[in-house]
Parts: sequence; C-alpha cells; structure tokens
Amino acid sequence: MNQAPYRHTRRYQGPLQAVIFDWAGTLVDHGSFAPTQVLIDAFAGFGIEITLAEARVPMGLAKWDHIQALGQQPGVAARWQARFGHSMGRDDVDALYAAFMPLQVERVAQYSTLIPGALDVVTALRARGLKLGSCSGYPRVVMDRLLPHAAAQGLKMDHAVATDDLKPGGRPGPWMALANVIELGIRELAACVKVDDTVPGIEEGLAAGMWTVGLSLSGNEAGLTLAELEATTPEALQAHRLRAATKLAQSGAHHVIDSIAELPGVIAQIEAQLARGEKP
Repeated sequence: MNQAPYRHTRRYQGPLQAVIFDWAGTLVDHGSFAPTQVLIDAFAGFGIEITLAEARVPMGLAKWDHIQALGQQPGVAARWQARFGHSMGRDDVDALYAAFMPLQVERVAQYSTLIPGALDVVTALRARGLKLGSCSGYPRVVMDRLLPHAAAQGLKMDHAVATDDLKPGGRPGPWMALANVIELGIRELAACVKVDDTVPGIEEGLAAGMWTVGLSLSGNEAGLTLAELEATTPEALQAHRLRAATKLAQSGAHHVIDSIAELPGVIAQIEAQLARGEKP
C-alpha cells in the first residue's frame, strides 16, 4: 500500500522580529524626487528629454537597471533612435550611468528630508524590540552620502544594504532583504515586514517570504512633494491614493497605507494575523 508523503505544516505564530525599510519615498524624500529628477538631468546631458512620469516607471530597480529600463520605454527609445541613429545599448547605459552617479551623490542629501512620522515610528518600533533593517536601489556610494544625512536628522537603521553590495543584484530579487535577515540574526522570515513605495520593492519582500506593506502617498506612485500633498484637494488626493494603492495591491502587497506614519497600526494587524496562524 502506498502511503501519502509526510508533510510538515509548522507555522510561525510568534511576534514580529524585524522591519526592513526602503529609503527614498519610504523613510526620506517625500515623493521620491532624488532619483527621478537626477535621471532627467542625466538624460538631458545627452540631449534626450524625458518626463518625470517616464522616469518613475522603473523606480525601485538598481540604478543601472533603471536607466536601461527607461531607455526601453517606447517614447524614450524613439527619441534616442532619432538622435543617435541606433537603439540604446549597454555602452550607452554605461555612459548614462557614469553621468548620473556624480549628480546623484551630489544631490541625494538635498532631497532626503525625513518623511513626517518616520522618526517617531522608528522609535516606537525599537521600543517594541523590533530590529530595523533597510535596503535601497541606490548604490553604496550614494548610501554613504545618504546615511550620515539621515543620522544627522536622528534616523538610524540597524543595517543598510545598497544595491551593489551583493553580486546577485537588486530588486525584484530577494537578496537585499535576505542580507538584512542574516545581518540582524532573524530566524523566521514570516517574522519580517518589508515596507516600500515601489512595485519592485514589494516584489522583493514577497520573494524573500516576508509580509509586505506598500506606501501609496509618500512615495513614487503618487509622486508628490509634501507641500503638493498638503495643497491637494480631498478629491484629488483620493484619486492619487486609489491609483497608487491599486497598483501596489496588485503587485501583492499584504497591506497598503498612505505613509510610514500609519505603520504601527499595520504592525499590530500583522501580529494578530501571525497569532491566528496566517503566513505571508
């Protein structure tokens, strides 16, 4: 008689242990302008005009990959072809990246003011005993400029991973999130939450086996400065929220909130889900 194979159905039902944050659009840089505006300027240096909306489409990827994906958009590709007589190749991406990086390093602090609520939320999470990791589409040379600027505003993470720290690459793969798990000594992936404002960032958390929380109004999907957000009518704000939240939810986000300021409530919800035996 054939017997059914034994299946182990263990489920983690303990508390959360760590939160892994994105940076631009999540902790700092409301609307995520440091990457996008600098990309516009880098392309302009090659005589190619791109819009802010075009620059935002690949947000969350490593910056070399972001530039390559941007050059593959039909409108941008047509403009490149018209100007240079050929499609954008790897050498062109390399040249754009080389022009982009010094601008990004120079300007990242200019845009990286803390998003309202970030410092209070981080303080509250630490008080609950949670470890705090982070990762970014920024390379290490940019992170080395960003991290001291954030620290000067009172914000420090337990660990930070840059997209070029790891050989496998960046998002939407799980490697940066998992590198945080290793460094922080977390034993259960289901005890981790990934917080991000982009689709590749949500996909990263899902690939790593974590709970995911998308941010609809503070980051790339809404693309509003804090001043613009505060000046937006309730009707227009709801339209921004609905469009961004739908996109993040469709990417697989377990929860979607406006900004990091609402995260403590979601942390409590996820811990209740874990206690019920649910898993990411």
